[in-house]
Amino acid sequence: MTQSISASKRLVVKIGSALLADERKGQVRTRWLGALARDVAQLKARGTQVVLVSSGAVAIGRGLLGLDRPKLRLDEKQAAAAAGQIKLAHAYQAALARHDVSVAQVLVTLEDTEERRRYLNARSTIETLLRLGAMPVINENDTVATNEIRYGDNDRLAARVAAMISADTLALFSTIDGLYTADPGSDPDAQFIPEVRKLTPQIMAMAGDAPPGYSSGGMVTKLEAARVALGAGCRMVIADGRKAHVLRDLDKAARKTWFVPEGSPRAARKHWIEASLKPTGTLTVDDGALKALRGGKSLLPAGVTKVEGRFDRGDAVIVRDRAGREVARGLIAYADAEARLLAGHKSREIQELLGYRGRDEMIHRDDLVVHDGKDT
Repeated sequence: MTQSISASKRLVVKIGSALLADERKGQVRTRWLGALARDVAQLKARGTQVVLVSSGAVAIGRGLLGLDRPKLRLDEKQAAAAAGQIKLAHAYQAALARHDVSVAQVLVTLEDTEERRRYLNARSTIETLLRLGAMPVINENDTVATNEIRYGDNDRLAARVAAMISADTLALFSTIDGLYTADPGSDPDAQFIPEVRKLTPQIMAMAGDAPPGYSSGGMVTKLEAARVALGAGCRMVIADGRKAHVLRDLDKAARKTWFVPEGSPRAARKHWIEASLKPTGTLTVDDGALKALRGGKSLLPAGVTKVEGRFDRGDAVIVRDRAGREVARGLIAYADAEARLLAGHKSREIQELLGYRGRDEMIHRDDLVVHDGKDT
C-alpha cells in the first residue's frame, strides 16, 4: 500500500535546525517557515491534528549572541537556547497566526517522556491543546537539559512525543532525503531504500555518523526514532525538507523513506497496557459498569464498588466483576486515596469530593483493555 501524509489523523512533524535557522545571522528562515505554516493550515482544515517538534533555538541564539565559534561549551549552548527560543516562538506564532492557527509552546526534555508523572502531565497538556484546536510547538528545554543538548536528540524526542500522544504518523524533515544502504556521500554504490517494514540488524547497521556543522543527529538518531515510533504503532517518514512546502509536496517527492509498523497506535498502546505494565491495584465494578465496559465505554466512578491496593495516577490497575473475575486492565486517572473517595459517586460530584475538577472517568476507554475483546 502506498503511504500518504494526507491520510494522517494525528501527525508529529520534526523540523531540523538547518531548515529553520540561519546561524550566521541569528535569523529564522521566514519564507520557508511561512510555507510550512500554509501546509499545516491546509492539513488542519482537512481534520489532521498537527504537532511540531522544532530544533533551531541554539542555532538562532548563537547568532544573536555573537557565538560564532564552531564548538560551544555546554553553558554557552544553553545561553544560546535561552536567547533563541524567544525569537523562534515568536516566529512560529506570527507565521501560523496568518492562517488563524493558535500556537502553544511546550518545553520538554527526553526525561519528561520517561518519568511517569511528567509523562502523564505532558500527554494531558498536549491532548488538551489538540482538543481545543491549538497546535503545540514542542522544543527541548535546552536551558536546563544536559545530555539532550550535548547529543542533539530531537529525532528521538519527536518519536517519544509521537508515542506519548498515540500519533499515527511521524515526519522527520532535515537535509537527509531517506535511508541508504551506506553513506551516499562517500559510497557511490549506496542504494536508496524507499520503505522499511522491519528494523533488522542489517537496517540498523546502515546508519552513519552525524553530519558535520551545527545540525545534529544524522541517520543514527533517525533509526533510533524509527524503533520508538514503530514500537508504538506509528509510521515514520524521513524526507529532505530544504525546499518550501515540505508537507504539501511530500507525497510526490522523488525520494523519501517510509517506516511502516505492523499494527496501529491504538493496538500498540493496548498491548503495552495489558502486557508491559505491572498492576498495582484492583477496582471491583457493578454489573452496570461491566456492561458499559463491554460496550466500549469508559469506567465512571459510579460503577466502582471497591478499591484495593496502593497506586498513583496513571498506574495500571486490574478491573474485576462482582465474582472476582478479571475483566479488564487500565490506567487509572486518580491515586488510590482519591479513587476510594470517588467510588460509587457521580462524576458531577468530583469537585465537591476532591476540591478540584478532575477527569469524569476513573479509567478512560483509550486507557482500558477489556478482556472479552470489546474494548473499542
